[in-house]
Amino acid sequence: MHAAALALPIDVTDEAPTDPDLALVARFRAGERTAFDQLVRRHQRGIWQVARRYVKNDADAADLAQLTFVRAFRAIDGFRGSATVRSWLYRIAINLAINHLRDHAREVVTEIAEDRLTAGATGASRMIADEEHAKLRAAVAELPPKQRMVLELRVFDDLSFREVAELADCTENAAKVNFHYAVKRLKELLK
Repeated sequence: MHAAALALPIDVTDEAPTDPDLALVARFRAGERTAFDQLVRRHQRGIWQVARRYVKNDADAADLAQLTFVRAFRAIDGFRGSATVRSWLYRIAINLAINHLRDHAREVVTEIAEDRLTAGATGASRMIADEEHAKLRAAVAELPPKQRMVLELRVFDDLSFREVAELADCTENAAKVNFHYAVKRLKELLK
């Protein structure tokens, strides 16, 4: 019997509509190993994207995504279900990314994106679009950390304000306020 059977039970019937992943956690705890594989497949891309926004490097983001699932695998017996599984995974990824940034703060890496090397001819419209994307990325980078996190989780990961609040360690109302000020600040910076 897996040690997860001794963990607090997750009532799938009450929570299934709000978190479809709880059923997978329950199946994994019951001994079905493929259930965790399904969780990985379901969230792998989102976890990679969250990590990538922090570390700005594809290889590091892939490493952090993999480490996120290793940590989740080891800690799944302690998952209480107070947050959604997705929020729990995102919190692990964010913490790992922040730790990675702290540990590698002195490194300066310049990387040319592979698509830049293989892309077709660069027309005027492509150059303008690239400039606009660069301005937007620069403006987002200038936001205070909490506002940036809230904005990115809400816009790029399409999380609810409740999930954003869990990840940003604040109330749902504070997440909404941070989002409002982030959007307002972005408008000012992009004028």
